[in-house]
Amino acid sequence: MIEKFGIGIDIVSIQKFKKKPFKINESFYKLIFSKAEIRYCLKFKNPYERFAGKFALKEALIKSIDRKIRFSEIETSHLKSKPIVRIKKSGEKYIFITSLSHENDFAVAVVISERIK
Repeated sequence: MIEKFGIGIDIVSIQKFKKKPFKINESFYKLIFSKAEIRYCLKFKNPYERFAGKFALKEALIKSIDRKIRFSEIETSHLKSKPIVRIKKSGEKYIFITSLSHENDFAVAVVISERIK
């Protein structure tokens, strides 16, 4: 049974992440992203596009569940090129539907959440 339904959207400038190079700002990235997320992003020629997308996903998830949660409690990954999100160690059960896109200097994400009883 669905207890609560929510939707969140976020848009992020990729340039903001480019201005914070990973090698110089590693501690900043470690506050926001897991080791697996950082490894994933750094595999790409333009890792900042990926970092911005993952950040937008986390922000959109927070907006969709309408409660305080730390970035470190949210983990993003991919399944067959589809972005997936989950909340680590949450006592509540959620289903998330996600969408993520990059265009020019922006990454945008939408998360629809359903909290289940």
